[in-house]
Amino acid sequence: MGLSDYRRIEGEIIFEGKVINNYSITDRAKAGITLVFQEPARFEGLSVKDFVLSGVKDKNDKIAKESLLKVGLDPEKYINRSVDKTLSGGERKRIELASVYAMNPKLLIMDEPDSGVDMDSIKYIFDIIKEIKDKGSTIILVTHSAEVLKRADHAFLICGGQIVDKGSVSKMAKYFSGKCIPCKHIGKPEEKEFKV
Repeated sequence: MGLSDYRRIEGEIIFEGKVINNYSITDRAKAGITLVFQEPARFEGLSVKDFVLSGVKDKNDKIAKESLLKVGLDPEKYINRSVDKTLSGGERKRIELASVYAMNPKLLIMDEPDSGVDMDSIKYIFDIIKEIKDKGSTIILVTHSAEVLKRADHAFLICGGQIVDKGSVSKMAKYFSGKCIPCKHIGKPEEKEFKV
């Protein structure tokens, strides 16, 4: 995403045939790349409507209301609220997903999409993942959750910044049941299998 706390160590980042290593956050957003953080952002003083429409060219109430409905939030109750500490984690996550739905990105990166949210919110999160994917977006899910993994088409196991295995979702799901493979990570288990 071009965030200042992270840097590329090696290789190139290629998106739609272009090397985007030196793209700024703004240039990446304009190219259609967006990120949903594990912990949703708070913007004190910004209304839910303005937040949902922040990445949309056509800023109208209809898009904001439709997007809120898609994530199970009543537009009449939420559209004029502030995105602040009065919202629960699940509400903030759903509002963030409403903004992503409204912007219709080409590439969506989701970090731990089910982290810290209630059961009602998880249902909407999984529904919106499917809907955004069905609209033609590519979604990268970063997860430690077997339930989130089930929403994927392909899976990669990363350890210490390296891809150590890849394959079908069913193959990779085995790692969630306590299977491990040798890797160079400092916290690796001593044996190939361990019990959780």
